Amino acid sequence: MKITTRQLTLCAVLAALALALSYLESFFPLALLIPLPGVKLGLANIVTVFALYTLGAPMALCILLVRCTLGALFAGNASALLFSLLGGFAAMLVMIALHKSRLSIFGVSIAGAAAHNCGQVLAAVLTLGNAAPLSYLPFLLLVSPFTGALSGFIAALLFRAMKNIQLMQ
Repeated sequence: MKITTRQLTLCAVLAALALALSYLESFFPLALLIPLPGVKLGLANIVTVFALYTLGAPMALCILLVRCTLGALFAGNASALLFSLLGGFAAMLVMIALHKSRLSIFGVSIAGAAAHNCGQVLAAVLTLGNAAPLSYLPFLLLVSPFTGALSGFIAALLFRAMKNIQLMQ
């Protein structure tokens, strides 16, 4: 697969945007609304879903890898890399499998959010060396439909806006 300069530039911009959204979401006091440690809105997933639908799976995976790696590097937290990669790759694999189906972008995003939580719990199990984090998974899966639907909704709005821009040209 040959990557054009335009595609490479778009991937770099999307990776930077995903990284910025990931950092930005740390300023939202979500713990006040949902008192569960580790629960995030998953704003960077908007970029992942967008990249999957517009650029395809290989480019979306590259963007995910860059975001996870740079995010952990900037945070100075090596264990965050394991959690981010396992969660991100689990979400991406599920979304890749589902995005060609009849499932809407909302459904794909919700499934990705649930898979992300499963991947992060797996990272916790591997890190701690015991199965105790599995008891936390049902609570995370209860939040997944809301965070996944939010990402899917914003991605759908983005696609609608882009379609309107293309119609105006």
